[in-house]
Amino acid sequence: MEEKIFSYLEKELSSQLGNDFKITGEQYVGGGCISSAVKLKTTKGDLFLKWNSSCEKDMFLREAEGLKELKKHAQGTLAIPEIYFSKAIDSLPGMIVMEFLPSGSTTNQDEKLGQGLATLHQYSGNQFGFDHDNYCGSTIQPNDWSKNWIEFFTNKRIKHLLKLIGHGYTNSEYEVFERLLQRLPDLLLTDSQPSLIHGDLWSGNYMYTSFGPSIIDPAAYYADREMELSMMQMFGGFSPRVWSAYQEAFPLEQGWEDRVQIYQLWHILNHYYLFGGHYGNQALAVAKRYVKE
Repeated sequence: MEEKIFSYLEKELSSQLGNDFKITGEQYVGGGCISSAVKLKTTKGDLFLKWNSSCEKDMFLREAEGLKELKKHAQGTLAIPEIYFSKAIDSLPGMIVMEFLPSGSTTNQDEKLGQGLATLHQYSGNQFGFDHDNYCGSTIQPNDWSKNWIEFFTNKRIKHLLKLIGHGYTNSEYEVFERLLQRLPDLLLTDSQPSLIHGDLWSGNYMYTSFGPSIIDPAAYYADREMELSMMQMFGGFSPRVWSAYQEAFPLEQGWEDRVQIYQLWHILNHYYLFGGHYGNQALAVAKRYVKE
């Protein structure tokens, strides 16, 4: 299969990189938990390839769209890889080929990451959502455009996942979530601006490269930026300097700490949907915290 993939890519990429483009070697590297990944040695330099034949058919097309949008609006403050090729699953696996970013020194990169995220979030769209639905992990993420953030968050994030989870909760437990959703206009900012976010930014989706801090494997869309910052707090992995640099460049609205767990609910429910276990009780506890008995 690898020989077929490499032969196919040589033909596809020669139109972009020249008729003399050849793949001269490969080295397996970490590419996440669901895809095969290699560093390609080529006559035009090193490239990064991921492929998968058992993921959602269009997953790599959506990943490419997200990375291109992030690269366009990060204004060079983050080292987001150039995309050279992506395809859906057909007779060959789905795949994506991008610039290979070698790891680099960590000096000052925490500060640059915070500043880069602030620059990214200051880019504002006209509505909340994205041009296409995409994926958070392997979970479909609906992105139909909306002018109202609370409606988008309610319908396209929390209700969407509760529907996917199905019988994972009792009727009375679902009522707790419904009561929380009814309270959102009192709990969240009603004048949110649509900021471009990575969408799944945990410690495994950023890296420090020789070109600066990079963010990868996005679930990108336009959202209230507090969605991004809340995800970043779920599992840790971001130094205090990342946070202080962000706040210096683009201060958050007062009371944002009180809204963190509401926005984390999307990711906790997604973990429950994907992995089961204690995440179900964790999500329910979050909902109960914000519901007045």
